[in-house]
Amino acid sequence: MADFVIIGGGVYGCGTAWELAKQGAEVVLLEANTIASGASGGLGKRGVRANGRDVRELPLMQEAYEIWPTLHEQLGGETGYERLGHLLLIERPLDKTRQEAQVWVQQANGIPTEWLDAGAVREMEPFVSEAVIAATYCPLDGVADHTATTRSYAQAARQHGAIIHENTAVSRLERQGSKVTAVITEDGQRFSVEKSVLLASNRHAPHFIQQELGITLPLWELYPQVMNTAPISPMPLNHLIGHAHRTLAMKAVPGDHVMISGGWHGRYNPNSKQIEPVPEQVEGNRLEAVAAFPCLAELPIVEVSVERAELISQDDIPIMDYLPGADNLLVATGWSGHGWAISPAVVRHLAQWMLTNSRPDILAPFNYGRFLNKKI
Repeated sequence: MADFVIIGGGVYGCGTAWELAKQGAEVVLLEANTIASGASGGLGKRGVRANGRDVRELPLMQEAYEIWPTLHEQLGGETGYERLGHLLLIERPLDKTRQEAQVWVQQANGIPTEWLDAGAVREMEPFVSEAVIAATYCPLDGVADHTATTRSYAQAARQHGAIIHENTAVSRLERQGSKVTAVITEDGQRFSVEKSVLLASNRHAPHFIQQELGITLPLWELYPQVMNTAPISPMPLNHLIGHAHRTLAMKAVPGDHVMISGGWHGRYNPNSKQIEPVPEQVEGNRLEAVAAFPCLAELPIVEVSVERAELISQDDIPIMDYLPGADNLLVATGWSGHGWAISPAVVRHLAQWMLTNSRPDILAPFNYGRFLNKKI
């Protein structure tokens, strides 16, 4: 019997396993495939970004800023973290007022943020389009290797005694009244639970919760598109790049490639049962990048990835809560494509919540009851 059973081997499952195990808890983690095989793995690096983030997540981002630089030392494994700074480009006068307000919100929540005029933007990014009239800048933003970090969390958890089972899919819960007493896998294994369960399995979570508790989570599945260009020299990007109105995110990645993403998607093919790129989405994303950095116009796209599904919540922030009918089942899901940056802070609070059975105030905005306008 384990104190805690965690379902899902992404960054949230592995990170929480480490936080619990290093405090002496007995932890078992069950992953249906392999560590980082879902949204916590894949092509390139991911942004560690506060710029433009929902105000409810900014306190977590402030904490995460303090953790990321030395996380590799704490884990004894690679994270690939780099502090590059993030520029949110502005082309339209109508976007300036909104972004000025966003600068105030970020500064008021402890996020260093600067307003740059056109000249200052071009000093930092000489190859940017002449259409750019301003930008907001967060110097503490950066990138990290999501695959490497997730695997480092898993390895560190193992070193503290956590037991991790890969290729072990969960099929159902065993309950006595409103308490989960065991987690049952597809191959019939039974993992007894002494204290609580963390469901951090991303795309598996909504169907599982509906099956086990009859509760709907207001989430849906998308297939984010990530692309790499052919190598380019000199590299035209010096920072992590976002945009106030274009559907666009960009960064330089190892090998002198430009990674292009930011809100374009693949689609599920019911005939092949595969997630596939959509040519119009690939071209649309490429053209947005060229509009921001015209020097990329002749640079071919050499790699497109859409297979890492994400869950999006109705209000674009995650759900972290215990649900009716299973008092010791903590659900953490619906990261909406931007949960990566805050993960080192969140897993600390999830672990403390599980250990103390008291919700940290910083996680209160992510309760399930917000969708029902009531406490549950």
